[in-house]
Amino acid sequence: MTAIARRKVVLAGLASAGAAALPVRPARAAVKELVWSTWESNGKPAFSKAFTERTGIAIRSVYMTSDDAQFAALRTGAGAEWDVLSPSINGIERYIKAGVLQPLDEGKLPGSALLYDMFKTNKDIRGPDGKLYAMPYLWGLNPIVYRKDVLPEEPGYEALFDARWSGKLAMRDYALESVAIAGLYVGVPRERVFQMNAAELGEAKKALLAQKKILRTYWQSIGDLTNLFATGEVVCAFSWRVPYDVLHDKMPMGMAKPKAGIMGWCDCAAIPTRLSGEGREAAHAFIDYLLGPDYASATATDEGGHYATSTSVIRDKLDQQARANIFIDDLDLMKSFLWPKAPANYSDWIKLWNEVKAA
Repeated sequence: MTAIARRKVVLAGLASAGAAALPVRPARAAVKELVWSTWESNGKPAFSKAFTERTGIAIRSVYMTSDDAQFAALRTGAGAEWDVLSPSINGIERYIKAGVLQPLDEGKLPGSALLYDMFKTNKDIRGPDGKLYAMPYLWGLNPIVYRKDVLPEEPGYEALFDARWSGKLAMRDYALESVAIAGLYVGVPRERVFQMNAAELGEAKKALLAQKKILRTYWQSIGDLTNLFATGEVVCAFSWRVPYDVLHDKMPMGMAKPKAGIMGWCDCAAIPTRLSGEGREAAHAFIDYLLGPDYASATATDEGGHYATSTSVIRDKLDQQARANIFIDDLDLMKSFLWPKAPANYSDWIKLWNEVKAA
């Protein structure tokens, strides 16, 4: 049996054990379905199968295109059917200020007792009233993905500005991360990179304008970026981990974690203000499920995308390789994360980014 096969067996066993360990919630006749606004990678039907089997409540995932689009839909009423939301941890503040979320009942989320400290102590998930409005449930990092047979050593952000790889570099078409990376490249301290002043933004813009001349593309679709790696058109990119996972068995791929600061991401679960009664009860039960062993086991597999949940519920039951695959083998790694957060002058960042792309 291969190492991958063994890991799948272990994770499958954990899911079965988790199903037996969690309390069985009876089906509620009035709640047959919850509509979950989430990312496609987070909301695969297989991930919620155990919840439906135990409660009789089906989960219908509506896939997001962006956190901005989800927020806009809530403001305009286009997301009126959604029962559970997936705001990012770096943007939750605007949801709370807009009054589109209701406080969560922490007593109905026993799984939160096993939250990693970095999420348990995060202040962004609470409102000015001290109440909890969003529960972190899935997280990961956005690395530099690269061809190990082309780049001689594990790259940092400086490689994305290196003319040696001219025409074969790619950046994500996203102002928040890309402008911050340019800031780190020109020497802005990591603790201030999401609070850059006008002069620092000017230096970042110069770096981005120079970088544009050597880029192959600004990517929007991770599938497109994966194809560019597969054809050799791109050898290094600021990326999600997908190209590495898809291609590392076919070609020498690497996944670098820059020492200047790893861009972390975390998706949260929240409940819109309109939901009440049995619907609210069911939504709390589902959010607690996202913190438990079934969901954690499903997302940690090869098919699940190698993602870690926000709790340690299965960590000690995984072998070293399985923990390494989802970056929970060394919990100190989390301390080096940069959590992208839109600054007060984010409109200046977007203007800068658009000017760079139009140059």
